[in-house]
Amino acid sequence: MSESAKTYRVIQWMTGDVGQVGVRHFAGSPVFDLVGVLVHSKDKVGKDAGEIAGIAPTGVVATNDIKEIVAMDADCVFYTPIIMDTETVCRLLRSGKNVVTTSGFFHPSPDFRDAGEAIRAACRDGGTSFHGGGIHPGYAGDILPLTLARVMSRIDTIQVYEVVNVLEDAPIDHIDWMGFGKDRDKFLTEPTILGLGLPFFAQSMYMIADGLGVTIDEVTAAEVDVATAVEDIPHDEGVIPAGTVAAQRHEWTGWVDGAPLIVFHAIYVTAGPDQLEPAWDWGKTRYEIVIEGDTPTELTLQGVRRADGTMTHPGYDWTAMGAINAIPDVCDAAPGWLTHLDLGLIRPRGLVRR
Repeated sequence: MSESAKTYRVIQWMTGDVGQVGVRHFAGSPVFDLVGVLVHSKDKVGKDAGEIAGIAPTGVVATNDIKEIVAMDADCVFYTPIIMDTETVCRLLRSGKNVVTTSGFFHPSPDFRDAGEAIRAACRDGGTSFHGGGIHPGYAGDILPLTLARVMSRIDTIQVYEVVNVLEDAPIDHIDWMGFGKDRDKFLTEPTILGLGLPFFAQSMYMIADGLGVTIDEVTAAEVDVATAVEDIPHDEGVIPAGTVAAQRHEWTGWVDGAPLIVFHAIYVTAGPDQLEPAWDWGKTRYEIVIEGDTPTELTLQGVRRADGTMTHPGYDWTAMGAINAIPDVCDAAPGWLTHLDLGLIRPRGLVRR
C-alpha cells in the first residue's frame, strides 16, 4: 500500500475545544479512521461523536470507560486534556498505541526529566512512539523560529510574541481563569495561569537552542505587567469592572552564555488602548517572531479577515492540527519520544480534498 493510501485507526481522548477539532477532522479525512472516543462528562456518554462535535453522525459512540478504550485496537490516541496524566499516557503507550498530544512534553527539558524517562520506558515496553505538538508551545514558539533561522547569517536574539484579544478571539471562560477583573495588587501577588505554564513554554526555548547548537544556562521570568480598565468592560457573561485587571503581559527569557538569546512575550488584552491604563496598543491577535541579527527578520502568523470584516481566530484549530498532521509520521517512526527535531519536516497527508 502506498503512503498516500494508508489509513490510521485513531482514538480521540477527550472532546473539549481541541478534541472536537480532532473528531471533525478524523471524520472527514481519508487518512484517518475514528474508532473510539473517550469523554469525561457523563452527559456526553452514549452520544455519537458527531453530535458532540457538531457534525453528522460518525457511528462512533462516546464512552467514559478507560479500560474499554485501552483495550481497543488502534494505531494512535490523540490525547487532548488540558493537563497530561503521565501514568495514563504510559498505560496507553504500553498497550501498543502511539500517543500524540497537545497537553505537554513537547521537547526534553530539565523540568520534565522524570516524567520523560517514564514515557521513554513505556514506549520501549509497548514498541510505540510519543509526540507532543500544538500551536504554542509546539509550533509558533519553536518550529517557526527555527524555520526562520534558516535564512539568517547571524542570530543575536529571537523574540516570540503571542498577542491575544481575549474578548474577540478566545473562549469567554478565559476571563475568569486568567484573572481578568481582579484587583491589580491581588493579581500581582498571586500565581497566574500563564506564569504556572512557564515550564511548558520553556520547552520551546530548549528546542530552539538545541536546533541552533547552543545550551541554555537558565530561563528567567520578568515581573508581570498589567493594565487596568478605565471603565467597565462588558462581555457576554458579565463585566470587567473599572480599575481592575484588563490586560496582562508576561516575559520569559532563555539565557545563553550569560546573554538573553530567546525571549517569549505573552500579551493578553480585553480591550483597546482607549479603555486601558496604561493605553496598551498591541494590535490584533497574532504570533510574531522577530529575529535580530544579520539580517533582521520578522514573521507573523494570524487569522484571515474576511471581506465582510469578520475573522475567526483559529487558535484551537491550529492547536489540534499542528499535532494531528504529525500522527502518520509518528505512527510510522521507530519507537520512542519523538520531538519536532526527530520527526523533521512533517508531510501533511489528506489535506487536499475536492
